Amino acid sequence: MIFLARRIGFYLVTAWAAVTLNFFIPRMMPGNPVDALINRYQGQMSSDAIASLNVLFGMDDKTSTFQQYLHYWSLLFHGDLGLSFAFFPTPVAAIITQSLPWTIGLVGLSTVLSFIIGTLIGTAIGWRRGTWADSILPITTFFSAVPYFWLGLLAIMLFGVVWQVLPASGGYDGGLVPTFSGEFIGSVLQHGLLPAATIVISSVAGWILGMRNMMVTVSSEDYVTVAQAKGLSERRVMFGYAARNAILPQVSGFALSLGFIVSGTLVMEMVFSYPGVGYVLYQAVTAKDYPLMQGVFLIITLSVLVANMLADLIYALLDPRTRQEG
Repeated sequence: MIFLARRIGFYLVTAWAAVTLNFFIPRMMPGNPVDALINRYQGQMSSDAIASLNVLFGMDDKTSTFQQYLHYWSLLFHGDLGLSFAFFPTPVAAIITQSLPWTIGLVGLSTVLSFIIGTLIGTAIGWRRGTWADSILPITTFFSAVPYFWLGLLAIMLFGVVWQVLPASGGYDGGLVPTFSGEFIGSVLQHGLLPAATIVISSVAGWILGMRNMMVTVSSEDYVTVAQAKGLSERRVMFGYAARNAILPQVSGFALSLGFIVSGTLVMEMVFSYPGVGYVLYQAVTAKDYPLMQGVFLIITLSVLVANMLADLIYALLDPRTRQEG
């Protein structure tokens, strides 16, 4: 209980610091987002309308930054993320709600698949070190060094332009209406195949190398030797003793990866014109959209904190030594 209370306290303080930075950093950027909103309407606004916008977004001279900060916390406790500047007057929560499932579905599934595939392959290669399986390592090293957006461009050129077997952009066919019909789901899967394959190929190499190196390290430990001396099967020793301890660092890395799933892969979504959170964040930054930036950053921060908390709990279950108090 003491361990759990300390971790919860740590994450609460971290969440407060992250939200505070989330509020102040966008306001340190040069420029006024209200002016950018006015320019969208080519200056066709009265002085009263401009003053009302400044009051609405808390940008008037009478509202101090500290008052804006307190107002921001009040909105958060009420579940209100404000109105978007770039997509005015659409609420930020509505924009994030529309884009979040696309990113979680694509990047989340790709991350889980790459972790499982990479961990299993790394376990097998590390356990059978010195055999022909080590010949795979140069290939994985090459793909781990190649930027995923370059792989994405290569995939678009080959499968979307040269052979034209898969769509090269978008989340679904433009003539379809988003529903749970088989036609729409099939279109989504077809459009997501190239970006998903790009993410898996570019990230699975890191999981393979990490797990392989840890398996080589733990394979020489005494508890593995004792398990083998007891006559246990090779499969049980490999997974129940060696892999169980070798996977501990992988769990922490996987938890961080899950947290950053929400942020998406910005460049990948831009390359494939995919309607995810990463592309929304890019639009918010270019338009100096404070509420939208803060909303996206808040979701990213909370997801990373929750993922780290889950990683701590899983780590404590796998290795009871982490629960011991000093």
